[in-house]
Amino acid sequence: MADLVKPVDLALVLAFDGSASVTFESFGLIASGTAAALRDDVVRAGLLGGLHQASLCTLMLWSGPGDQEVLVEWTRLDSEAALSAFAQAVEDVPRVVRAGTTAIGAALLVCEALLAAAPAPSERQVIDVAGDGRNNAGPEPGPVRDRLVAAGVTLNGLCVLHEEPDLVESYQREVVGGPGAFALQCQDYAGFAEAMRQKLRNEVA
Repeated sequence: MADLVKPVDLALVLAFDGSASVTFESFGLIASGTAAALRDDVVRAGLLGGLHQASLCTLMLWSGPGDQEVLVEWTRLDSEAALSAFAQAVEDVPRVVRAGTTAIGAALLVCEALLAAAPAPSERQVIDVAGDGRNNAGPEPGPVRDRLVAAGVTLNGLCVLHEEPDLVESYQREVVGGPGAFALQCQDYAGFAEAMRQKLRNEVA
């Protein structure tokens, strides 16, 4: 139990769109692609090789207002075994059918609460938002993003462009922010694994 309060280098919230636009097949590509990215040598070295040689990570699925679910709880990644187990848990997450709307602002509020409840202090806090649509329900994400940035949190985006070709611009206006923030894109979910690998490599650098 004492290990849980030792500081970590990074607290990372993986926040993935689970709204109706994400099919069961697409969700499988998200889960398997993220697991593959977590197993990447550079990503593993970054998660385990910092000052404290440990990170925290959690995975939540979001869609409409009030419709979010943590699928993998905060996990301390301080060994190859712990990281492998977390990657497997991500790969095995069930596809939960969510509502049809896309409430990014509401999702960010849940991410904010997750970071506040993280089981150890961290040198950096990052929210990793992945989705295929702009906010269309619930609170606007911009003000929530601004509050998180003011608290030192970095918010990065991974935009899947198969439905909204200008989604990156929307994320840059309303979602992305903080030290070193960026938004990556992939054309469809077939390219999700490579985009997530690049994204995690940037986040743990």
